Amino acid sequence: MKWLKRIVIAFFSLMLLGVISVTAIYFYVLPDLPDVATLKTVQLQTPLKIYSKDGKLISQFGEKRRIPVEYEQVPPQLVNAVLDTEDARFFEHMGIDPIGITRAAFILVTTGKKSQGASTITQQVARGFFLSREKTYIRKIKEIILALKIEQVLTKQEILTLYLNRSFLGNRAYGVGAAAQVYYGKDLSELTLPEMAMIAGLPQSPSAANPIRNPVRAMNRRNWVLSRMLEKRSINQQEYQAAIQAPITASYHGAEIDLYSPYISEMVRDYMVQKYGEEEAYTGGYNVYTTIDSRLQNEAQQAVRDNVFAYDERHGYRGPISTIWTDTAPDKSQILAALAKTSAVDDIQPAAVMQLGPQNATVMLTNGKQVELGWDGIKWARKFISDRRQGAAPKSAADVLKVGEMVWVRPTNETWQLSQVPEVASAMVSLAPHDGAIQTLVGGFSFSMSQYNRVTQAKRQLGSNIKPLIYTTALEKGYTLATLINNAPINKPDLRQGTAWRPKNSPDVYGGPTRLKVGLAQSVNVMAVRALRYVGVDNAIDKLVEFGFDREDLSRNESLALGSPSVTPLQVVAAFTTFANGGYLIEPYYIDHIEDGYGKTIEQAQPALACDDAELPRSNDIAPRPAFDDNASAPMPYNCANPTARHAKRIVSKQVAFLITEALKSVIWGGGDWNQGTGWNGTAWRAARLIQRHDIAGKTGTTNEARDTWFSGFNPSLVTTAWVGFDDHGRQLGRTAWNANAPKDQITGGESGAKTAGPAWNQFMYHALKGTPEQPIQPPAGIVSVRIDLATGLLSRKTDYTSEFEYFIRGTEPTQYAQENSEDSNIFIDNKAAQELFQ
Repeated sequence: MKWLKRIVIAFFSLMLLGVISVTAIYFYVLPDLPDVATLKTVQLQTPLKIYSKDGKLISQFGEKRRIPVEYEQVPPQLVNAVLDTEDARFFEHMGIDPIGITRAAFILVTTGKKSQGASTITQQVARGFFLSREKTYIRKIKEIILALKIEQVLTKQEILTLYLNRSFLGNRAYGVGAAAQVYYGKDLSELTLPEMAMIAGLPQSPSAANPIRNPVRAMNRRNWVLSRMLEKRSINQQEYQAAIQAPITASYHGAEIDLYSPYISEMVRDYMVQKYGEEEAYTGGYNVYTTIDSRLQNEAQQAVRDNVFAYDERHGYRGPISTIWTDTAPDKSQILAALAKTSAVDDIQPAAVMQLGPQNATVMLTNGKQVELGWDGIKWARKFISDRRQGAAPKSAADVLKVGEMVWVRPTNETWQLSQVPEVASAMVSLAPHDGAIQTLVGGFSFSMSQYNRVTQAKRQLGSNIKPLIYTTALEKGYTLATLINNAPINKPDLRQGTAWRPKNSPDVYGGPTRLKVGLAQSVNVMAVRALRYVGVDNAIDKLVEFGFDREDLSRNESLALGSPSVTPLQVVAAFTTFANGGYLIEPYYIDHIEDGYGKTIEQAQPALACDDAELPRSNDIAPRPAFDDNASAPMPYNCANPTARHAKRIVSKQVAFLITEALKSVIWGGGDWNQGTGWNGTAWRAARLIQRHDIAGKTGTTNEARDTWFSGFNPSLVTTAWVGFDDHGRQLGRTAWNANAPKDQITGGESGAKTAGPAWNQFMYHALKGTPEQPIQPPAGIVSVRIDLATGLLSRKTDYTSEFEYFIRGTEPTQYAQENSEDSNIFIDNKAAQELFQ
């Protein structure tokens, strides 16, 4: 009995000592323990995501790839795979697994090695959120205490959800949602059993068992997970056998980008970093919804791309990248090694010329595949001599290529063609005229070549795109569309530039007194200068500032009339939007709204709206839109009917905006009667041939020596500006000679707004408006229509080809009739010359 009594006393003493020790350790580590309640509001580091207005993913930024999922979104078999592998008694224990701890302790005592950590999923959550991964006893004690606390605060489902979302699973993937995308390009719900087992096996060894880096070890790990599932009866023998026979199908999948639009995504990224800081912007889980229309953006990018290639190819082939061999061809591995030294530019990739036929060639791509270049993909490549000269059209493949050369090729539809990396630059931007929402934005031909955003950063000379703005001022000062302006050489020079500046038409052809509408439609230089003299340079500058241009960019001399100021394409398209919306200056914007990591809208655009019912003049001190109601399920409607809506400032009357639009329609459709010999083309007649709808209007623009070319135009629902030029301001766009290998409707002669920028605008607007009904532009109140004599602009009683109806602001229409014999006068410029006017 004495012996038994001693054992009992020793047992209780040890127990008491253990309790005291545990209590002492608890209070010792307590000050260092974080508050586990923060897990209820934890914000996982989630990348910044950028979307189009219709929900297409444009881009994402952030070191960690994470797609947070709710517990209900995780397939049951994936849950089983994780629990069977990591913590089979998860739903039974209270945060720690006594059996597992005992087993780990026994192994430690018998072997002296810490081969098993005995960490439950709850403990792993505690370690992942609050502790380091160092293997020390004090860290283990903290982990156990935190696990017990976590089990008191969170449900089992909440704990497991944190684990599934936070675990690092290799290749920058954090959480099972991201792993499904990175390794298989799938949503969780689409995973197969072998794929779920593969992901479930990654948390303990995301690098060593990575299916991309180490597929053999990954398969062994996957099959072990499957064996655990079979042992725990989560799957049956038949499912197990089928799953272990499945091959490794994992491969790297980048972010699932639906709409590649790098220039707009870079604008958003810069905005978010500037406002929230780099770390918060990249990890805060923000979702930014832009104003970009995905369909229109794709059309704009394709139009810019096609137009740049068209310009580049009509100016000739600049030759091979290099020569890999001259006599005996090296083996395939050496050829591929040589090709690997040259990086592809988007889909333009290097290739080796392997064999030549009479009018075809065989080339080897960087992946070792050989493809054929047909004659249609080679015949364009006459020799480039300079920006103004090209060689003769080739007659055979040998005129262009040699075996052993490294050349550029690119896919076109289902074929391949010889190519080259374009040197010319381009940009395109479109706005919604009622509020200034940017619908499309293409800052250059290739973001991989240059991240310079030419829409917002490049200030280029405006050229004749400025003329509608000058004539707007003239109409406000009393001119009409029928006012005759002398289309004759200017003999009195403007001396404010320090030299005798005498503007000329291009070509140097003059037609005498010409109606303002015709002068704008045919972009007659001397008429624009005379209109500027009529309104005064200072008045013109004041109006251009109202259109949104910076005063310091506006030259105070008569070169202003021909577009000497340097401005950005975004400023230009915003100015032209004034004509499309009836006279309002809008503010371009590209972010519609921003959501935080919890889906709450934290920023909402408050655009100034072009509202027809706005009183004139409209002040700018209207109360801003109130902040969002946190309890609201959707944003407040933001339109002209909303009393808190901001209204855009009117800078042009409805009547003047309508008249300028009518003149700009003539830029495309021309006028007169071709059957009677009085027909004439506007500078953008190519747009009429392609688009064939009468609700479009626009203006070409070309600067001196064709260093910058523009086309800006619109219909009532969309306004677009296209620009083409070289980033080197000193380089001219040049001219091209007739190419016998090109179609009959090829572009030749000097480059200009109509020929160089116009085709991009034409192609884009054709596809953008295709299938939409025409929107006739109705004359506003205060506009009258009277029949005028085409030669004099006076009233006419005739109804033949010498007259037509013209619009006027009431009170400015002519009151006198033209003389009856005025039908013999002809103020029209020769039709052939008209097509080559300075544009």
